[in-house]
Amino acid sequence: MIEVNTTPFDGQKPGTSGLRKKVSVFQQPNYLENFVQSIFDSVPELRGGTLIVGGDGRFYNDVAIQIILRIASANGVAQTIVGQNGLFSTPAVSNLIRLNEAAGGIVLSASHNPGGPEGDFGIKFNGDNGGPAPESVTDAIFERTRHIDQYKIVKESDINLSDIGETHLGEMTVKIIDPVADYLTMMEDIFDFDAIKNLLGGKQICFDAMHAVTGPYATAIFCERLGLPEGSVINGTPQPDFGGGHPDPNPVYAKELFDTMFSENAPFFGAASDGDGDRNIVLGPNIYISPSDSIAVLAANATDVPGYENGIPGVARSMPTSRAVDIVAKDLGIEHFETPTGWKFFGNLLDAGRIALCGEESAGASSDHIREKDGLWAILMWLNILASRHQSVGDVISDHWLTYGRHYYSRHDYEGVEKAKADAVMLGLSEKLESLVGKTFKEETVSKADNFSYHDPVDGSVSHNQGLRVEFESGSRFVIRLSGTGTVGATLRLYLEKYEPKDGDLKQDVQTALRPIAEIAEEIAKIKSTVNRDEPSLIS
Repeated sequence: MIEVNTTPFDGQKPGTSGLRKKVSVFQQPNYLENFVQSIFDSVPELRGGTLIVGGDGRFYNDVAIQIILRIASANGVAQTIVGQNGLFSTPAVSNLIRLNEAAGGIVLSASHNPGGPEGDFGIKFNGDNGGPAPESVTDAIFERTRHIDQYKIVKESDINLSDIGETHLGEMTVKIIDPVADYLTMMEDIFDFDAIKNLLGGKQICFDAMHAVTGPYATAIFCERLGLPEGSVINGTPQPDFGGGHPDPNPVYAKELFDTMFSENAPFFGAASDGDGDRNIVLGPNIYISPSDSIAVLAANATDVPGYENGIPGVARSMPTSRAVDIVAKDLGIEHFETPTGWKFFGNLLDAGRIALCGEESAGASSDHIREKDGLWAILMWLNILASRHQSVGDVISDHWLTYGRHYYSRHDYEGVEKAKADAVMLGLSEKLESLVGKTFKEETVSKADNFSYHDPVDGSVSHNQGLRVEFESGSRFVIRLSGTGTVGATLRLYLEKYEPKDGDLKQDVQTALRPIAEIAEEIAKIKSTVNRDEPSLIS
């Protein structure tokens, strides 16, 4: 073991999903080493404990894992468990932390961001409950990065990550394991695979792995376990640059899947996951289920699934996510919570047993089986519900709207905006909030306008400045916030929501239904004129 002198780098503050930068930033000498050493300096429980390490296979994943293992050994970690070829989906890491009672895990991913030498890279630490580290830990890590002056590392050769088995690095044991096996076992404990297999017998599905980490997981589940033909999984081989694509499951970047599902001979079921396997989308023939609607459907039908047949105690959603699941919760007589964006905010509620299902509008949903969002879990939830109800995706969502009404919902992203202009939008609206209540715009009267603060009901902590909300008496609203997942400029997000009761018009075009709310949002917040954009970069 040697100690290497170093100096701090600016800007190593973890965001909602860890530290994300361009690959070239991480390739700077000592950049990754500083951040990793800061993790070990801030989490003393890792010394003598077990650490899970893996990532989504993006460019620099293999190099980073070797560095992390050498630093882990030098810092007294007793055992590391690594996925074969360095691969682990984010939900698989969460499961393995819990299964092995590990002290934590290091996940290498920038999720849905592009990969390759010119793309993005990311690293985050998950705690011993399997979830993203709480703010107290990420704040401590960041504070350490600001003052770090040395890191510890062992001078050893790289480990062959392709060979399953056990080896040693210094005094540390390194176990290379099949990245899929334990995850598949967990899924079999939750779902009725026989019922799903019977549902899909003779039917076609299309799962788009987007050249990312869920390819091996989906192949094991759909092709090997459920007996579907090999072509059921497309883009199933993980690639360092995601095949030159963008592993974000939405209509723009999953175009091949959407073209298939909106074709004349569309398969019975379609789905996709993202770079690290924690997000999902679900489609039926000629229909796309919005993530907000998906969460509500899963909550309403959870008892159809063996793992939740006794009911769920509560649900939670991120603040920008549509309020569709709130109505379900009220109907079921269970608790529902509104949290800031960022999966770590669900952790306390899950650990306390207050909720069993949670989700975000950005294609994330999961339950109390782990402490991360889980794309394949959500897709299997849908399939199990379809099998139980003997219905199609379209039938299930139509029945849902007829029961609860429909929340027309959309997110407009303005990506790569100059930070000063994005800040100007947020400041300009913030200064207006107090004066908006009671005013009428078009046919909408403002009932509430605030900067969302979250009071954690479990530990009493408070998180301020989590997004600007303008709500109307009709139940419609818009939300504006800055995203922490981009690596270039700022990403400004506008969320639009309009509630239509169950006896209203449930078959409108989404953007048409939301146009009045979008026009009001522009009148009040002046996003387009401030950032000098005629249209959003992406509408989802």
